[in-house]
Amino acid sequence: MLRLVDLSGTRQTRREFLSVGSLGLGGLSLPKLLQARESTIRAGLPTHDMSVVFLFMHGGPPQAETFDPKMTAPSEYRSAVGEINTSIPGVTFGAPLQGLARLADKLTVVRSFRTGDGNHDIKPIVGRHTHGANLGSVYARVVGTMHPTTGLPSNVALFPQAIDPEAQPPVSQFGQFDASGPFSRAYAPFLPDGEGGLLDNLQLRVPLERLDDRRYLLGQLDQVRRHLDAAESLPGLEANRLQAYRILQNSVSKAFDLADEDPRTVARYDTSHVVPPNTIDNRWNNRKWYLDHGKTLGKLMLMARRLCERGVGFVTVTTGFVWDMHADVNNATIEEGMRYCALPFDHAVSAFIEDIEARGLSENIMLIACGEMGRTPKINASGGRDHWGGLAPLLIYGGGLKMGQVIGQSDAHAAYPASEPYGIDHLVSTVLHSFFDIGQLRLAQELPREITELVDAAPPIDGLF
Repeated sequence: MLRLVDLSGTRQTRREFLSVGSLGLGGLSLPKLLQARESTIRAGLPTHDMSVVFLFMHGGPPQAETFDPKMTAPSEYRSAVGEINTSIPGVTFGAPLQGLARLADKLTVVRSFRTGDGNHDIKPIVGRHTHGANLGSVYARVVGTMHPTTGLPSNVALFPQAIDPEAQPPVSQFGQFDASGPFSRAYAPFLPDGEGGLLDNLQLRVPLERLDDRRYLLGQLDQVRRHLDAAESLPGLEANRLQAYRILQNSVSKAFDLADEDPRTVARYDTSHVVPPNTIDNRWNNRKWYLDHGKTLGKLMLMARRLCERGVGFVTVTTGFVWDMHADVNNATIEEGMRYCALPFDHAVSAFIEDIEARGLSENIMLIACGEMGRTPKINASGGRDHWGGLAPLLIYGGGLKMGQVIGQSDAHAAYPASEPYGIDHLVSTVLHSFFDIGQLRLAQELPREITELVDAAPPIDGLF
């Protein structure tokens, strides 16, 4: 549920409510955070009107079965699920990606992207190329922590809330998405599950199954409004604190209440039906990861779009389900795993792209989708693919960049780049060049050296700008 501290209870509860004005983010109060963001904007820091949604594909998606099928290669190398023609002449994707194939002229895939190693971690978004901080924390360090009008955080992370609690480990076992590295914890991603620093006193819990329950959600929000009305009569409650309450309450209600969405849009995003339970093989120990997280991905992507519309600059979304298709006691074969992972991925991402296009937001919202690695070019004896750092899938959409193209080429077996290779440092640079006027950013003396180091570490991916 959406839970804000209840004013109608004991004196202790009343004090807890009043403490919301000093929400813990690096010792800063919410009103001070709002003032800091306004100061940043007044200072004229070189930011573009842009939002990024970074969709992290846990476990390492296979390059051959997604965006580089290699159907002329021997059977042990080519896509195990076949290929499908796309809207770009001569370009094919893996057969399960029917929605994205239809939209290929709206997006770009990079076929010479590599992550450098086959380790399970979250290095494209938190790693040495971002100084150990979430990439959104780098963005927040430049623009400030909160939007001055909506009060929403600049940097948000959305995690799947699986039906089975045991399905949660993939979200965090390979790295901490809320890491802020050398920057203050004030710049860490806001976690709308009650765990983020912003919610130490104000607890926000919205199970995804409740997002469509307008009566339930509005009932909770009505309680909040009554509490705020009562608070206005409390002696000594300063105006800026009440304003902070109002901003949070209004922002939360607009971001999480799907009632103002066209029901057809909500249905288009919905992935709860994409993989029927009876199609998932009970032999795999990780069965719950595939099924439960696949059900929630569409709602997460819809929520990400709503947050971007309201001024959130960076949204991390995790698939939760793992593309770890070893064909062993824990993991599915390539053919089965692509059914569990690719179908909800294709459904959710194509819905997101269609929605952004229909709303005319493609210049202002960028989507990045990749994992921590790719899969071995050769299928193993059990019908799976193992860890591989030599090549990995990368999809980029929107942000005013050049779309409808394939950048780079791989070798005959989709093992290594056959053209100019691009790495995580190039991807980070692409994001920063999209967000900021880099020349002016270098001159912003109030920024720490870590920011300029990231800007100068590598050029952006060629052909996008």
